[in-house]
Amino acid sequence: MAFETDCWDVHDAMSGGRADFVLLDVRSPALYAAGHVPGAVNLPHRKIIERKLADWPADTLFVVYCAGPHCNGACRAAIRLARLGRPVKLMIGGIEGWKDEGFALATEAPPVPA
Repeated sequence: MAFETDCWDVHDAMSGGRADFVLLDVRSPALYAAGHVPGAVNLPHRKIIERKLADWPADTLFVVYCAGPHCNGACRAAIRLARLGRPVKLMIGGIEGWKDEGFALATEAPPVPA
């Protein structure tokens, strides 16, 4: 559990105002725009570099997700974040797991890191 979380726990923390993490949707901007977890920030895994993380303190926990079990984008993002010394957890199930739990998707876009 130190490196993974699930959709239910992420939903519970975010809807209860207890999120102690930044949720990163690491899919493409087009997929993000079509539907994402409410409150998630879009940062495709290929673009995870120190400069893009500069707005967050070094001890910020990131929770990453991608399309789901058939996609390795979240694993790639977790590796990139870990190599940058950032705490990270993988949201198992990804967007498909989120939908399977019956949770709503958002289509409005919060700010994207510069």
